[in-house]
Amino acid sequence: MVTTNPIRAKQGANLGGAYAHNRRVVIDALRVNGALSRAELARATALTGQTVSNIVAELSGEGLVAADAPVRIARGQPARPYRLVAEGAFAIGVQIDRHVTRAVAVDLLGTERLRLDAALPSGGPETGLPVVADLVAATRQRLSALVPSFEARLVGLGLAMPGPFGQAFTADDPWMMSAWQNRPIARELAEAAGLDVTLQNDAAAAATAEKLSGAARGIDDFVYLHFGYGLGAAIFVRGEIHPGHHRNAGEIGMALPFMADGAVGEPIEHGASLAALCRHLKVDPAAPDLFAAIDAAVGRGDADVWLDAAGASLRWVVQILETLLDPDTIVFGGAVPPSLLEALRRKMEPLLPSHADRPGRALPRLTTGRADPWMVAIGAAAEPIARNFDPRFSAIQNVSPDG
Repeated sequence: MVTTNPIRAKQGANLGGAYAHNRRVVIDALRVNGALSRAELARATALTGQTVSNIVAELSGEGLVAADAPVRIARGQPARPYRLVAEGAFAIGVQIDRHVTRAVAVDLLGTERLRLDAALPSGGPETGLPVVADLVAATRQRLSALVPSFEARLVGLGLAMPGPFGQAFTADDPWMMSAWQNRPIARELAEAAGLDVTLQNDAAAAATAEKLSGAARGIDDFVYLHFGYGLGAAIFVRGEIHPGHHRNAGEIGMALPFMADGAVGEPIEHGASLAALCRHLKVDPAAPDLFAAIDAAVGRGDADVWLDAAGASLRWVVQILETLLDPDTIVFGGAVPPSLLEALRRKMEPLLPSHADRPGRALPRLTTGRADPWMVAIGAAAEPIARNFDPRFSAIQNVSPDG
């Protein structure tokens, strides 16, 4: 009898998938270490010399790798180092936030090539999506004029916005972007731009930026704690981000703490976030001089009371993340002025006891990342690069990372 029930099985690997993974391993080694000879690549990746030679030749033919002049090391034949070609690939990242949209273009090394932004009008995606599409088009036009090979080397578009996705929030909820979150924005933007588009929440995007070229470069197991308009986290396990079944993993800002009287408190980000600080300071989060106003307020001590409370909440968040996930480190960064990020980090010290507080650590429990309002857009751009070139389990399976 024929059944219509789906057959449950894990995705198997095949020879093509293994080779695709090995390509990514070689690219990753060159990104992390810089130029390496074929012999050094073979030792570092545990691949055979012939496999490395085949991969390097293939990558060279595709314009992703170039050979430098031979270097003589002690005795023997000179070794020829190989390096990644920055212009071998490009990607665009777009951030959609409550008041603004930002676009960033990066190359294969994660180096920024262009930044553009635009104010988002009120009215949600009906009025805002055309602005986003125009920003993408302007980015492509500018880069094509600067780099003739840009369009041919463009591997995709990354999209990032605040989560959580797929939740039944009302459109007038001041903490959510429900109209954007519950609409197939990625599909619509893909149709408008003619590019592959992947969607991440803002914390996952910022974490991808730190992994590609920031404080988490070369670290495979870490948690990124993102402080912005809201509060979120992103989880990297064995070099690959864990998005969750509905792309909502790490929405730590929505956690509900228990109060001393047994009542349930408000979500953590209602007190520990940029939005909460703006309320405390009575400043408009959409103000063009917001960072300057916050920086001045932190310097004057106007935010001290808020900092004490937010630091206590973040200290608890770090302890929970360490206890649950056992990362190598927690990277703390976000879309805030550097002075605010540093003030919050100081208020988080000393960290609460956890099993992460052990002797002989190679990395600190808390690592300071970047404070940059463009971090999310940078990470959105880094995602297509990572999806096409970083070692990932989906590459071994020889399937799309999105399933």
